[in-house]
Amino acid sequence: MSESEKTDEERRADNERARKLFAGPCAFVAGATEPGAFPPPTLPEIAFVGRSNAGKSSLINALTGRSSLARVSHTPGRTRQINFFDLGGRVMLVDLPGYGYAQASKAMAEQWQSLITAYLRGRPSLRRVVLLADARRGIMESDEDVLKMLDQAAMSTLVTLTKIDSLDRAELETTLAAAEEIARRHAAAYPEVLATSARQKRGLEALKVNLMLLAEA
Repeated sequence: MSESEKTDEERRADNERARKLFAGPCAFVAGATEPGAFPPPTLPEIAFVGRSNAGKSSLINALTGRSSLARVSHTPGRTRQINFFDLGGRVMLVDLPGYGYAQASKAMAEQWQSLITAYLRGRPSLRRVVLLADARRGIMESDEDVLKMLDQAAMSTLVTLTKIDSLDRAELETTLAAAEEIARRHAAAYPEVLATSARQKRGLEALKVNLMLLAEA
């Protein structure tokens, strides 16, 4: 059943179940700098990926109502490992290192890319990728490269804009329309793009419901 076919009562029930899931226990499980260090794939996994400083860690913290569950760095390119978080024993949230950091050395960039690719293409428990894009910049070429890779892997992808508090209403509408146009060109991506602000807690409910329904599937 699509969201448009649901009754108001069904939507309220979804929102409440999602609220309880993300308000529940969430614990750091492991940080991996190589595929051999990935934890056993015992839970369905949802991965958050995006360019350096796109706001992945901030969004994970906002979704779970924590201030420091996922470590936030104000220096782009600082996160160099994949971090796994167990959400209520029902789903694993996975914070991937950012890509596209211009000042990273070639060797470091290749190492990060290899780690991200190994996870996205080879993780049997991965159910969805949330690709985050800074609303101030929109979908960039490096984001489209990742979308193409996810198309090839037939991996369900949800494009989500971050930091929408930096835009006024007209700018947001333009950016959202452009992002949806790009998403529709990718077979693995949802045509609907979500818009969020971790700082102002905007747009989090829709994302929580989307991910909660996946955990229940």
